Amino acid sequence: MHTSARYLVVGCGYVGLRLARALLPRGPVVGITASEESAARVESQGIDACAWNLDDADAAVPRRAGTPSVVYYLVPPPTSGTTDPRVKRFLARLPAPPARVVYVSTTGVYGDAQGAVVDEDSPLNPGTDRAARRVDAEHSVRTWCTRQGVAWTILRVPGIYGPGRLPIERLKRGEPMIRHSEAGYSSRIHVDDLVNACLLTGSAPRAAERVYNVTDGNPASMTEYFERVATLAGLPPPRLVTRAEAEQVLSPGLLSYLAESRRVDSRRIREELGFAPRFADLRLGILSSLPAPR
Repeated sequence: MHTSARYLVVGCGYVGLRLARALLPRGPVVGITASEESAARVESQGIDACAWNLDDADAAVPRRAGTPSVVYYLVPPPTSGTTDPRVKRFLARLPAPPARVVYVSTTGVYGDAQGAVVDEDSPLNPGTDRAARRVDAEHSVRTWCTRQGVAWTILRVPGIYGPGRLPIERLKRGEPMIRHSEAGYSSRIHVDDLVNACLLTGSAPRAAERVYNVTDGNPASMTEYFERVATLAGLPPPRLVTRAEAEQVLSPGLLSYLAESRRVDSRRIREELGFAPRFADLRLGILSSLPAPR
């Protein structure tokens, strides 16, 4: 049976599908996917879903988009350019304004802080087109919501890990990592903790018109993260190389992450909303994410 959504989850991928499941006890949920095939996959999980291709300006707006109370927007921007036409198209064609929009962004908007601490008041300094697209999307959400009288919340999220999202294959392939003396700081969040942060910010009155960094509170280098995963998964640790050597062998995508170093302060969401990550201890987060032994 199809119902009008109280919650609209736009983008039902790794995080969105888990969020939609977690919202089900709270009221009707509709997931928006890019294709009918993806919608069928989401519906097989017991979640009402429909397709809306946000790259097609002429695509029909699904009637079941309806008038939700809360919209969670998790669709990444396109893979090129410095703007995000997808989120603009979604907001412009939404049948009626919701009470709140929660936009899931990235801590990449701060750019390279050379190891310094950044918080929600730090200037945005995107160092890649990928991060610039997120800055544009954040601006679009805030501008549209302000104009429509809709509450907004922006979550800035670092690397997401969890079941099925550990660098196991990279380790098995023997991919190297940058030696400790040249490795910068990065942050992480377990997918279950991110879902809980989404639930919290979608309902807390104080979260309106606020930006929150969502991390486990323990910055560490990507090298340290890979070594921890290798130890706990019973795999050989990655070979450590200089940054110059890494640039010859690692993928451009991974290198762009490794090129930036920042320690992300996430005290605001803890102090204002009482957010307490279940997996603040990276070891416990990794252990909970490893595949069960066969």
